[in-house]
Amino acid sequence: MTVLTRERRSSSLTAVVVLVGILVVPMSISGSAVALPRIGADLQASGAALQWVMNAYNLTFASFMLVSGSLADLFGRRKVFALGAAVFALGSVLGAAAQDIWLLDAARALSGVGAAGVFAGGAAILATTFDGPARTRAFAALGVVAGIGLALGPTISGWLVGGLGWRALFLLNAFVLVVALAGSALMPESRAAERPAVDVKGAVLFVAGLALLTVGVVQGSESGWGSPPVLALLAAAVALFVIFARTAGRTANPILDLRLLRNRRFLAVSLVPVATSFGFVTLLTFLPTYLISVNGVSAQGAGAWMLMLTAPVLIVPTIGGALVNRGVSARGLVTGGVLLFAVGNAWLALVDPSSGFAGLAGPLMVIGAAVGLLFGVGDGMAMSMVEPEKAGMAAGFFNTMRIGSEAVVIAVFGSMLLTLIQARVGDAELAGRVAAGAGGRLAADFTGAFHTLLWGIAAICLAMAAGIHAMLKPARG
Repeated sequence: MTVLTRERRSSSLTAVVVLVGILVVPMSISGSAVALPRIGADLQASGAALQWVMNAYNLTFASFMLVSGSLADLFGRRKVFALGAAVFALGSVLGAAAQDIWLLDAARALSGVGAAGVFAGGAAILATTFDGPARTRAFAALGVVAGIGLALGPTISGWLVGGLGWRALFLLNAFVLVVALAGSALMPESRAAERPAVDVKGAVLFVAGLALLTVGVVQGSESGWGSPPVLALLAAAVALFVIFARTAGRTANPILDLRLLRNRRFLAVSLVPVATSFGFVTLLTFLPTYLISVNGVSAQGAGAWMLMLTAPVLIVPTIGGALVNRGVSARGLVTGGVLLFAVGNAWLALVDPSSGFAGLAGPLMVIGAAVGLLFGVGDGMAMSMVEPEKAGMAAGFFNTMRIGSEAVVIAVFGSMLLTLIQARVGDAELAGRVAAGAGGRLAADFTGAFHTLLWGIAAICLAMAAGIHAMLKPARG
């Protein structure tokens, strides 16, 4: 066996192990959304406590992503990936055993910490294991796997919740992560050539700032955006981010090198996951409840209907990666993907929910194709803009933008949905029940509020497409 053959086999094994671990990360987001109504009924939970099953995972996932990426560069990308898989598995087992909603929320927060290690460490491993067209193919495969996780999450969750109960969902996550953890022992280790001291102060400031921001946004939907506690949380978050930026500028080896943010094109690509949060993740989170409430489908039915949104993500990332390798402009593909979000959400706002599968299929598949295109192109494009020594940091920042924006956008969307429903029904408690899937005679109020938000999302994505396209313009040589 030649050295080249052995290297190829080692690289292939590394990619398989990384992708198996990453598979669970999106599954845990999309699958949990379908399980929420059954979790609420079983644990007698509703409102903020129930929503934190999603928010706690997103919060810690986002907060520790940048830290995990930087630690991967310093101490070993395989080590961070393996530790993340172990922590994620532990959190999943504790979540399956939880008998109280707040214990489940705490377990989900622990799972989010582990997910950050898996995703940031895994992306850094791919970025340093492959280069050139092989790297594009590797990140296209990552996009496909993320699509599989998103696509199968609602469907598998619907089957498990209906057949075995919601706890089986978390046990399945734990099983897959244990497989990834075992496989990580076969991967080679890689790290930056130099191992300077860890920027502990920067890590604490960043995690605390992002946590306060997310909690403030979530509480805004409960207490009102003008309430003193919410304003205090948001002000404290801004203050911590300012201190973090100043500290990073004076630190020899900061957890986030601010020179990354001075790269206009890298920053533009880092806005792509923000657009994805608006155009896709909001539907991924709230559409199952909408389908159950307005169309009267079961949890299994909602999971099956969600395939219209998620199935294109199984195919399109590979197509996007192949187009880039054949010389198609990555700038044009990225801009086109964000534009498709605007088109799909506007189209969905025009559809009568009673039109059923045939009416919803078109807009949902357009949105799914958009996210698949961006998954196949965006990650690889971002990682190609930084040197290998900072692969973990770049992956951490890029995915912090992805998950941090998801946490904030989901919270804002949920708050606006409640506000719009309350304006229609005239009662806050009743609005909460409608938003949680009560349906019935008030389903039309849910539909009206939901469609209003879809128009807003379409406008935001249209503006972001124009901005990203302008920022990606090549520098004049």
